[in-house]
Parts: sequence; structure tokens; C-alpha cells
Amino acid sequence: MLSLDKICYTIDKGDEEITLIKDASIQVNQGHFMAIVGPSGCGKTTLLRIIAGLNEESSGAIYWKGRNLAEDEDLSPSEIGYVPQFSIAFDELSVEESIESAIRLRVRTRSLQEVDSILDNVIAKVGLEELRDRRVEVLSGGQKRRLGLALELASNPVLLLCDEVTSGLDPKSEQEIVQLMHQLSQEQDRIVVNVTHSLSNLELYDSVLVLFEGRVVYHGPPDSLTHYFSTDSAENIYPSLAQQTPAQWHDSWEKHSASYYKKQDAAEITGSTPGDSAHHATPIPGRLVQLHTLLGRRWKIFFRDRTQILLHLAMLFGFPLLVVIFGLDGIPQPMHGTGIGSGNLIEKIETEIKVEKNKLEIGGLLSGLVMFQVILLTLMGSNNSAREIAGERLLFEKEKFAGLHVSSYIASKVLFLLILVAIQSIWMGVFVEFLIPSLPGELLSRLITLILVNAAMTSICLGISGMMRTPEQSSLLSIYLVGFQLPLSGAVLALPHWLEPFTRTFISAYWGWSGNLDLMKDPKFSQAIDKVTEKTSIIETGFCLTVLALHITAGIAAAYIGAKRHRWD
Repeated sequence: MLSLDKICYTIDKGDEEITLIKDASIQVNQGHFMAIVGPSGCGKTTLLRIIAGLNEESSGAIYWKGRNLAEDEDLSPSEIGYVPQFSIAFDELSVEESIESAIRLRVRTRSLQEVDSILDNVIAKVGLEELRDRRVEVLSGGQKRRLGLALELASNPVLLLCDEVTSGLDPKSEQEIVQLMHQLSQEQDRIVVNVTHSLSNLELYDSVLVLFEGRVVYHGPPDSLTHYFSTDSAENIYPSLAQQTPAQWHDSWEKHSASYYKKQDAAEITGSTPGDSAHHATPIPGRLVQLHTLLGRRWKIFFRDRTQILLHLAMLFGFPLLVVIFGLDGIPQPMHGTGIGSGNLIEKIETEIKVEKNKLEIGGLLSGLVMFQVILLTLMGSNNSAREIAGERLLFEKEKFAGLHVSSYIASKVLFLLILVAIQSIWMGVFVEFLIPSLPGELLSRLITLILVNAAMTSICLGISGMMRTPEQSSLLSIYLVGFQLPLSGAVLALPHWLEPFTRTFISAYWGWSGNLDLMKDPKFSQAIDKVTEKTSIIETGFCLTVLALHITAGIAAAYIGAKRHRWD
């Protein structure tokens, strides 16, 4: 039995305290199908989230089979299912792939045969047999609602909470979904609670809970609704609520509730069901199993997203070409003044001018080529991860609610992005090296530097993505971050010395640029590089790599912290 005892929920809005739920008390038996209805903004979804544990009640208590969930052991993720209003599956996956993924993330199975058995059973229950190979993006509204229910049935929950799953559907589809939820409530004494604004098909529910500005004003049989509210049809209930205040309606219900409860079988509303069956929580898969499932799913989604594939290919081949264009003529050979122009003073001055000009030309070209590579790689890094978490935040929150380990989720993102970073950086370095073979320095060391600077920006943008509420916010902040890389690196315009420690510490492009140039300072090109960097300090490569590694660590840590935070709204 699910029981709510005087539940209240308040929020602070500035200096004002607003009560969204006030003294809500109800009891719902096993095998029961209940609707929560009421005008817009009356607290329907808020109450459902309190039951789910997404919002913590300000006062009162929630009991499950007599157990206080706030004080005793809470429901395990496999015992409770929550179907939200928003999209619940990746568009690129098929119905079967979506449900199979849910099973592998939520249920600890012993074999592939067990996975297939659960999959076939769930698909049959929700009537999606003929659509199992169809992609989510082409499903109708009603079919997506069935898929949402199917994903929750993967763990066979004993409490199924549905938030507006019939909204926006045509009458026929709405009736079919309500009938499906009613059937699900009859299996294994499952409680199904559905929040709905619609007053159609109420006869299919075992009871109806009416909320009015956060107060319970009715909870009883659907066939007694019109009598209680003195209306000739259920559609007139909402207008009739305006005839009294919420407090008056609540007080009225407190006085008359007993007589309405008597009209329904005591075992259905207020008593215990004799046929209650024991329900054992389904064990959640281990972190490695979840990691493997998430990683496989991410690559599948990646290769099916043609827009992303084309964008990545355009950057992968286009960006190195942009770098090479500026170095097609190769790197000029350094000139030396020793022994040249020993005739007269004018010849010596002319020679010195030529040598200095040569140094500036070579140093400027090397510095520019390195910075161009670094900036383009930071742009790639931003594109890699700016939307990686924020773009699927609601889906992730839903899976986290169902038992997904945050560590598995972040690890899957890191491994996926690591492959992208390695391909982008190695290709950039090798391509430029092949077409500009006279670049000084060891190729392997340069590749390591390029990989780390790309990984640093990718990780930082992943952290931003984990912290932001929306993909738009994350993308915008990541673009700004890349935009500041060049001017704040000091590679083009020297920064004031007092400002350098406060800016460069956080600029990945500077450390990638500085580390790469330090690698190029062999005896042949050292003077040329020193000439163009005399106002901007170049730090040795080892220290630069250490700082970039710290950037990577900080970005991953920020992503983990952001993913741990509740971002359901």
C-alpha cells in the first residue's frame, strides 16, 4: 500500500514562501490504477515527483507497505518506474535497441537469452511487436508513450508513476494508452498513478484524485465525481471548483470522504489486498556492465547522426588544410651573420637587417602555424563535448533515477571522447608534418602536445556541459571560451606581466602553443623562436603538459560533479 500522510511542499521565491502542496493525505492499494487531475498549476506533477522522491516533502510522511520511506529503506530504483512528459529515448535508436539498452542498464541478467526473454515480454505487453525495428524518431505520439512505458517495465517496477503520458494524443490513442496502463496495474499488484489534465476515460481508473491549488479536494471512485461536485458531466468539474476556495473544498472533502470511500470495495481503497504478492527488487548491473552498454550505445548513435558525422569529417580534413595553406612554401632556412658582410659598415648593417628579418619571418611562421593548429584543435574540442551531457540531460536524469551509476556515465563519455581526440589530433599533426616536412622538432612529442591540448578543451567543455542546464547554454559558453583562447594566450599581443598569471593558467591554447614551440627550439631555429617570443615567455614542454593534464582532470571532475547534481527540471 502507498500512503501519504499530510504531505506539504513549499518553495522559497525571494522573500516569499509559496506552498505548492498542502496537507495531502491519500491511500492507494496494490493493483490500483489512480488518476491525478486538476486545473493547470494545481500541483499534480509536483505531488507525483514527491511520491517518486524527486522532490523532498517539506513535512508529512510517505509510507510504502507501512514503511516510512524518509526514515527506513527507500524504494530501490528497480521497484519504481517514472514516465515523464519529455522524450524518453534517443531518436537514432530503434524501439528494440532502446528497450534492450534499458534492460542492460537496469537489470542484472545472467545471459543473452535472459535479455531477449525480457525484451520480447516487454514489447508484447505494450503492443510494439510490429514496430520493434522502427526508429524512435518516426514513431507517433501514442507509440512513443508505449515505448516510455516499455522502458520502465524493463525492471518490472511495483510502482509506476506516469506524468501526462496521454497529453497531445488523439482521443483513440489516449484511450488505448489509458487501457494499457489499467492492464499494467492488474499485473503483480502493481500500483499505477497517472497525472492527466484530461477528464476523458476516467471510468477506466479505480480512483480519481482531484487537486485544487495544492489541496486534495476529492479522492474516490470516478462514478461519484459528478455527484460530489454537483455537475452533470466530468468536464464541468474544473469550472465548479471556482465556486469555493481551495481551503473550503479541502475542508468539505475531509468531512465527506468517509462516505465516498464506502462506495468502493474496502480492499481497493482503504484495506489491504489479500492477494498481495511479494516483490523482490531487481539487482542493478555493475558499473562495468553499464559502461559497456553506454559506450556501445553512444557509438551507435554517433554513426547514425549524419549531421554530426559530416561536421566531424569537415573539421577533420578541412582544419589541417587551413594550417597547411600557410606553410606550403615550407619553412625558410635560418640565415647567419657570421663571416658575412665583413667588408664595410654598411654591408654589415644590411646583413644584420636581413638576418633579423629572416629570424622574424621564421619565428613568426612557426609561432603562427603552431597557434593555428592549437586554436583549431580547441575548436574541435569544444564541438566534441559542448553538448555531450547537456544535450541528453533529461534522458540521463531519467536513467540515473532508474539506477544508472554516474561514474559509469562519465567514464563512457571520457572513453568516447578520447577516441575522437586521438583521431583528430594525430591526423592534424601527421597531415601537417607530411605537407610541411621542414617543421623542426620531434613528431611524436608534438603529437602528444596536440592530443593533450585537444583533450584539455574537450574535458573543460565536457565539464561545462555537465554544469549547464541546457545545451544552448553549454554551447554558448564553450564558444566564448574558445573565442578567448587566442587573445588571452599572449601569442599575438603580449599581455601585461601582472595579468599573465591570472589568465594563462586557464588558457589551454597558451600551454599547447608554448609546449610545442619549446619542442622546436633546436640550435637551428632557437634564435628565430626567441625573437618572436621575447615579450611572451615560453615555458618548457614538460611543465606545459603537466598543466594541460590538470585541465583535463579539472574538466572531468566538473563533469562528474555536474552530473551528480539534480537537473531534472
